[in-house]
Amino acid sequence: MTTLRIAGGRYLTPEMVVETGDVLVDRGTGKIISVGEVEDGEETLDATGCVVMPGLVNAHTHAAMTLLRGYADDEPLESWLREHVWPAEAQLTAEDIRAGTDLALCEMIRSGTTAFCDMYFEEPAVAAAVEEAGLRALLGHGIVTVGKDEEGVAAELEEGLGFAREYRNASTEESVEGESWVRTACMPHSLTTVAEDAIEECVAAAKDLDVPIHYHANETEGEVEPIVSERGIRPLEYADDRGLLGDRALLAHGVHLDDREISLLAERGTGVVHCPASNMKLASGMAPIQDLLDAGVTVGLGTDGAASNNDLDLFDELRDAAMVGKVAADDASAVAAPDVLEMATRGGAELLGFDSGRIEPGRSADLAVVDFSASHLTPVHDLVSHLVYAARGSDVRHTICNGEVLMRDRELTTLDEDAIRTEAQKRAMGLAKRAESG
Repeated sequence: MTTLRIAGGRYLTPEMVVETGDVLVDRGTGKIISVGEVEDGEETLDATGCVVMPGLVNAHTHAAMTLLRGYADDEPLESWLREHVWPAEAQLTAEDIRAGTDLALCEMIRSGTTAFCDMYFEEPAVAAAVEEAGLRALLGHGIVTVGKDEEGVAAELEEGLGFAREYRNASTEESVEGESWVRTACMPHSLTTVAEDAIEECVAAAKDLDVPIHYHANETEGEVEPIVSERGIRPLEYADDRGLLGDRALLAHGVHLDDREISLLAERGTGVVHCPASNMKLASGMAPIQDLLDAGVTVGLGTDGAASNNDLDLFDELRDAAMVGKVAADDASAVAAPDVLEMATRGGAELLGFDSGRIEPGRSADLAVVDFSASHLTPVHDLVSHLVYAARGSDVRHTICNGEVLMRDRELTTLDEDAIRTEAQKRAMGLAKRAESG
């Protein structure tokens, strides 16, 4: 057994209390052995002046959209999508997806993220990138049928469900305990971009494969109104009728929910991924997060894609979630710091099906070590408050996933960041040129 001792700092308990002590990790199994007073490790990672916290979980993103960061900003959602984003995405190649994903992984590791959920295209290229980087991921091809003929719909379903079948039991690497680093899900894009019969095929496949189902829902009023007008019921009532709710389902955004839909989510055990920065940037609205928490709904936190954020730093998202949650509830005590921190750790891990999100023996050693030596983190009255309201991704000193150090003293250990940045810049410029010409 090879052990890693993260020593000299403090650690965040599952009760959201910061205690003084070390964390001992079994690097062979990738599991936490003990916390507090621990034995010496064969290797030591210095955490002096730091807080060791669970690695952050980006529970909804489109990683390769880093290539579209800053592309066509400050546009209304419909024109942004139809006139800029969709034409650019039509030009994407597998090589572009790999380059954009590599860039996203650099950014996520640098800011303490150890697991993420990706809905996009060319997902085998994403899986290969995850293998090299060493993070955990729930991956799925975003299935869209709107605007496609019968042959196109069949091809789209085969690509999305085929990826789920292929990667259901596959992992790019496994721990001794057998926990996959890469998992998959069926991912119909949304209730308005996937036809009813295709949704039902996705639901049947998810049940047959025993994998989660992930989709966008109630992100904008423009997504809600067509379903209400055409069917006379709310979107999540429609989703429930189609079998899209349940304890293996998670939906992204959930901005425009009424009381009945919140009750349905709680009754079915369906989780919601909150993406506050993207929702603000695209003027989608403010999700009723405190209402969801009060109802017992599991909530995770996501950045969405870098084209609508414009970064993948979950520390930014922590602050945004707490701030906009208070405005939405008209209550300064709503969406409190410990609740938001739990969304970004335990909540996201539970939604994605990973045994992480808590620092306790037996859990996966997915950890972020946050340096508290900066001026903007001084003085310290409440460490948990600082993690949510004041910390930045650049404050992360070390990032560990499955017991392996992915970033040590701000230096990435598994990825060549300079080469990745150069390739991503070249790919992004080529993509924009093709999109604008064609």
